Amino acid sequence: MAFRQPVRQAKLRPMQKSAERMDHLLSRLGYCSRSEVRDLLREGRVRVAGELLRKASAKVNAAEVWVDEEPIDHPHAFYLLYHKPLGKVCAHDDPRAIYQDFPLRWRYRRPALSSVGRLDRETSGVLLLTDDGDWLHHWTSPRRAIPRVYRVTLQEPLRSDAADILAAGTLMLDGEDTPCRPAALHCLTEREVRLTLTEGRYHEVRRMFAALDNLVLTLHREAYGPFLLDDLPAGQWRELTVAERMTEEIP
Repeated sequence: MAFRQPVRQAKLRPMQKSAERMDHLLSRLGYCSRSEVRDLLREGRVRVAGELLRKASAKVNAAEVWVDEEPIDHPHAFYLLYHKPLGKVCAHDDPRAIYQDFPLRWRYRRPALSSVGRLDRETSGVLLLTDDGDWLHHWTSPRRAIPRVYRVTLQEPLRSDAADILAAGTLMLDGEDTPCRPAALHCLTEREVRLTLTEGRYHEVRRMFAALDNLVLTLHREAYGPFLLDDLPAGQWRELTVAERMTEEIP
């Protein structure tokens, strides 16, 4: 695959191991408001180290807290690989939001679950999500030139000089004052290509082919850096392993 880079370890947010007030912990994780924690305690739905807790102000270790007979959900930072389907958007406040595919309480977590970059409504494929701001910035920083691989179906046959133009790093997009970074183009058929970019401008793939007098009919992101969908179905997600989330593409 074009633009593959060596890998090194990336930084992760340190786990929160210090004691935290119960009402703050459960509201931060989206279980309920701070005032509603008292109701959970009164109903006997919260245990700490196996014992019922009655005091909302008690300081607890998150690893020992259970709600409704289950350990609390992701008390620390978490990292997801998601297969974004067509028709979904990456905004939080939209009825078509990708966040509708995740557990309801994740929408109320603090910090909020956010996507690493965005894919528009008509684009499917690899999307990373996290509530770790440092990790998110790590994977979106332009200076890292993370490779993004797209499979593209075009309306018209690709012009013969398209690969050379994209590789030269001279293509100008409408409304931009700097050219696109060099991109690698591999033709699959006369109307289907695989394109590897190392930047993420607004609707960049569609605008690049528009500048080449063509129209994108379908767009699917196959990879983001080292992250691949494999056989993950559309609309589904999985957690990244520790090894996966500690890798980093190096420009």
